[in-house]
Amino acid sequence: MEMQKTVDIDRILAAKAGNNARFVPKFLVNWLKRIVHEDEINAYLWESRNLTGTEWLTDCVRYLDLTLDVKGIENLPPKDDGRLYTFVSNHPLGGPDGVSLGSVIGKQYDGNFRYLVNDLLMNLPGLAPLSIPINKTGSQSRQFPAIVEAGFKSDHHILMYPAGLCSRKQKDGTIKDLPWTKTFIVKSVQSQRDVVPIRFDGRNSDFFYNLANWCKKLHIKFNIAMLFLVDEMYKNTHKTYHIRIGKPIPWQTFDKSKTPQEWAQWVREQVYSL
Repeated sequence: MEMQKTVDIDRILAAKAGNNARFVPKFLVNWLKRIVHEDEINAYLWESRNLTGTEWLTDCVRYLDLTLDVKGIENLPPKDDGRLYTFVSNHPLGGPDGVSLGSVIGKQYDGNFRYLVNDLLMNLPGLAPLSIPINKTGSQSRQFPAIVEAGFKSDHHILMYPAGLCSRKQKDGTIKDLPWTKTFIVKSVQSQRDVVPIRFDGRNSDFFYNLANWCKKLHIKFNIAMLFLVDEMYKNTHKTYHIRIGKPIPWQTFDKSKTPQEWAQWVREQVYSL
């Protein structure tokens, strides 16, 4: 069988730029292909084409040669207690942390969980069955609340990264998430899901953080740093990552004493204290 390309920069440019795609310099197209590791990614996606869900996530951990040091696994609620949970984590890497936590949660709950993810990740066949695609811009923006609502009303556990983007370097040099959004608080209360906080320790390269910060200073709206996340993923292979799982926070905790936005930052602080 001939290998099929899942990630195809030429096709993406043609779809996005139409006839103008022919004016994009060849050196720029080749640079994009190198940055997103088109050949390596397609080779792995073809190799793992028969795997989906938790099996695919666990194989990704193998492929990236990640060693996971998990503490607090006993804090994960039993899979047969008849309840549904919201798992929230910081997002330091933007790739390896996603597949690693998915593998851990998927094994614990027999694959019965769903990610809230950027809709671009639906292009990964192994991940798609576990994904609830969200896009706050473009044609799908009006459907965003209904999509999230359906996810929390489903019979699946939810795993999400409330910052929306991977972590950035702060002024004091620490690597932390941007402020968390309140969605997981509001929807967890409505669906009476306890919240399980998780901390994932890791960082990307200084180049990545400097690029992200310069884009912010220059008020560039397009997330240029996102283009480099695959390159960062390959830089973060062959490493040990520490995962800390906290005790579930009862949904009743999130009362009127704080606003949902304030409660979201409170949970964020609990994560970083693990």
